[in-house]
Amino acid sequence: MEKYILAIDAGTTSSRAILFDHKGATKSIAQHEFTQYFPKESWVEHDGIEIWETQLKAIYEVIESAQIQPEQIHAMGITNQRETTLIWDRKTGKPVHKAIVWQDRRTSGICDLLKNDGKEKQFYDKTGLLLDAYFSGTKIKWILDQDPKLRAAAERGELAFGTVDSWLIWNLTKGNVHVTDVTNASRTLLFNIHTLEWDDELLATLEVPKALLPKVVSSSEKVGDVHTSWFGLPIPIAGIAGDQQAALFGQMCIEPGDVKNTYGTGCFCIMNTGSKPVISKNKMLTTIGYQINGEVSYALEGSVFIAGAVVQWLRDQLGIITEASEIEALAETVENNGGITFIPALAGLGAPYWDSDATGSILGITRGTNKGHIARAALEAIALRVREIVIEMQKDAQTTFKSLKVDGGASNNNLLMQIQADLLEAEVIRPQTTETTALGAAFFAGLATGFWDSVESLANIWAVDRQFSPKPDANTEKTIALWKKRIGKLSNHNASNE
Repeated sequence: MEKYILAIDAGTTSSRAILFDHKGATKSIAQHEFTQYFPKESWVEHDGIEIWETQLKAIYEVIESAQIQPEQIHAMGITNQRETTLIWDRKTGKPVHKAIVWQDRRTSGICDLLKNDGKEKQFYDKTGLLLDAYFSGTKIKWILDQDPKLRAAAERGELAFGTVDSWLIWNLTKGNVHVTDVTNASRTLLFNIHTLEWDDELLATLEVPKALLPKVVSSSEKVGDVHTSWFGLPIPIAGIAGDQQAALFGQMCIEPGDVKNTYGTGCFCIMNTGSKPVISKNKMLTTIGYQINGEVSYALEGSVFIAGAVVQWLRDQLGIITEASEIEALAETVENNGGITFIPALAGLGAPYWDSDATGSILGITRGTNKGHIARAALEAIALRVREIVIEMQKDAQTTFKSLKVDGGASNNNLLMQIQADLLEAEVIRPQTTETTALGAAFFAGLATGFWDSVESLANIWAVDRQFSPKPDANTEKTIALWKKRIGKLSNHNASNE
């Protein structure tokens, strides 16, 4: 019987399950969306129980649609939306609060207080992260601060914290395993990326009891078995990585200087920097790329909070398209942006600005502006934000950028990829398998269990679908010049000069 690796891809809007064969080809995919809760302005929540139930449903469906037996699953790998924070009762397994999503900004005030107390350097030196509401640590503090009984229960070891990977593994193992991997731990503001341990000083600063925390494991090792009650037999769980790090590995960005960008709800650009962390001077994040056989590969990361979400906004709020896929054809109805600049700060601005108060704008509107101009400017906005990040990464890593490997849903938009190549003046490479996040999780699991024998054998699986070569022109230069001028006025922090 042919064997497969099952990848769980626990995203921000949906729970997915994907089966990969030995050649890295997709056998079957199942997906279920779950509810997004917006209880207050800038607050975003998920229901942890719904995440688990939709994920389990997707796993059952992918096995059924592939017409395989559970014993044909060699191992399971998990990748997840990072930073999203859950706390649950160890006895009942029930969350004590809805999951606070990475996009949520409610803890900006906590971050401001910590900055005013001069704590930013302490956190950056140990975690590679800036003090921002994006990360998990302040979300944990916020939940515990809501109720003294919760904090007391946490201190007694009765509660468990986890990002979505931990939560799913807890449920898959019926509470027998409480772990996270180094990549997810490195996004909490609580984990020292140099010592690879939870940091007591940072825990004390954020008032997070150590008893809450999961054990930290590598990205590629067997951490436990799925409880037999779910599928009738134990299935090894052997790969864990946050979604962007999983995509880095799935794209085979395994050499220092290799860069990938994922075009999803946001854009997440990561550069492999090798065995030593590179400290950014340009407001990039220093993070852990992955850990295999005890060896850590570090990375630089820049985040664009709103990318594909811009297209969703044009669809849902403005109604200029009815399906996200229509954006490409609409943008192609015009030759250029007609002087429009779209600043996609619908949830603040991420790297290199880190301006949580910035708001979105559409600038340069005239009587001649039409829907096509706005659509094209929206695609350019995504590509321009990625361009800013890549330029800053090059400076930090002191390396020459050669090409950008791309994945995520919007990487299938050929016009966006061509615009990206033009603005970067570099090759943009799309792989045959754009499910690179799930593929990375599968690679980690398969390496740990002998399904694949080496990283080198994985590199032979990765293959190019299409390469976009740059064709910059006068419009490209004008677009960049207008962008710099206009975003500089809107952000509290001008981007560093190139």
